[in-house]
Amino acid sequence: MTTLCNGQEHVYDLLGIGFGPSNLALAIAIEEHNATVSPDERLSCGFLEKQERFGWHRGMLIDNATMQVSFAKDLVTLRNPASDFSFLCYLQEKGRLVDFLNQKTLFPLRLEFHDYFEWAAARMRHLVEYSAEVIAVEPVADEDGVVTMFDVISRDPRDPARTVVRRARNISVAVGLEPHLPPDTVVSGRVWHNSELLPRVAELAESGTPVRRAVVLGAGQSAAEVAEYLHRTFADAEICAVFAKYGYTPADDSPFANRIFDPEAVDVYFNAPPEVKRSLMDYHRATNYSAVDIDLIESLYATRYQELVRGTPRLRLLNTSRIRDVREDDDGLDITVEHLPSGRRETLRADLLVHATGYRPVDVVPLLGEAAKLCPRDEEDALRVGRDHRVETLPQVTAGIYLQGATEHTHGLSATLLSTTAVRAGEIRDDLLARLRELTRART
Repeated sequence: MTTLCNGQEHVYDLLGIGFGPSNLALAIAIEEHNATVSPDERLSCGFLEKQERFGWHRGMLIDNATMQVSFAKDLVTLRNPASDFSFLCYLQEKGRLVDFLNQKTLFPLRLEFHDYFEWAAARMRHLVEYSAEVIAVEPVADEDGVVTMFDVISRDPRDPARTVVRRARNISVAVGLEPHLPPDTVVSGRVWHNSELLPRVAELAESGTPVRRAVVLGAGQSAAEVAEYLHRTFADAEICAVFAKYGYTPADDSPFANRIFDPEAVDVYFNAPPEVKRSLMDYHRATNYSAVDIDLIESLYATRYQELVRGTPRLRLLNTSRIRDVREDDDGLDITVEHLPSGRRETLRADLLVHATGYRPVDVVPLLGEAAKLCPRDEEDALRVGRDHRVETLPQVTAGIYLQGATEHTHGLSATLLSTTAVRAGEIRDDLLARLRELTRART
């Protein structure tokens, strides 16, 4: 059964698909605009989120893990330092501002920053419908064949037979990242992606399943965090870290390299020729991909060395190695690891295999459905996206599709990170306002 939201009487100026940090920042930017203008200048917006409540990488909210970006790169500060949605305003409300400042750090606990996101999302609750999974976007044309709006069709995952249609002049697609697994991986109770770390470990503890050996595949920040967490959680288990590198690579967080995440760097990257884009990505990949905070690297090395001294090595680093085969039976896993320089293979009997193999942007084309046919592709078959984060469309389309997160190919390394989230939200809001004013003048 399909239901028209509010009898299809209401048309949103903007309807957001997904309600993670990107669309949350956009919701705040629009609310702050609406609070300063007359009623007829306000933007009508709403957001749809398939989760039952706000959540951002919940499975990796390890108790001692810190953010890798400054607290000032929150939802608002780089766009509007005076906003009362800043991380500092959150701390003030929670009564922890002075205590946080006394730490002399720019990097909050990941748990705390998630709580900040939840605090901000709760203040935007009137704009969001949770348990609303978008399954299709359909173009709506006027009598002249001009696509002026989109029908966004959603369903409640708990009641998939019932769908709801909402109409919008523009949509903002921010559906985040999805876990990446090696080909042919069979997920089970013993084999999973690190995004499920905390709930899976809780299940093991509740069931009493023994963990005598756990294998972690990957060489990035998440892999190192998982290895450290499993090592201290399962105090009697051997933890085997498997990766193709010789050792964990330190993240390049030096001041000059970090400028690749500045808002101005988006302009540089966007306007660069394709070969320069590729070079910039290659040069600065270590700022984000397969790199680990130096403090964590040193901590893991110290742990390993202390165990060697005591003669009780529980942390094994199987470097320059690959997993070649995984076989599971009722009692555990047989994991075949190949040492790449020598070709020597070793089969590890393990209770657990965690793939810390990264994430990739969700492909939005299937979600856009018929609307995607109105969007030209580039030579790499990717959507063409303007500097204003608006997907390029055919001439007969005035309705807008704003894309957040899946634009690394056009906007650079910061596209999937928090670094420019606040600024991007302001850019989308301002572009949306300018276009709606232009349409209003044209109609007048």
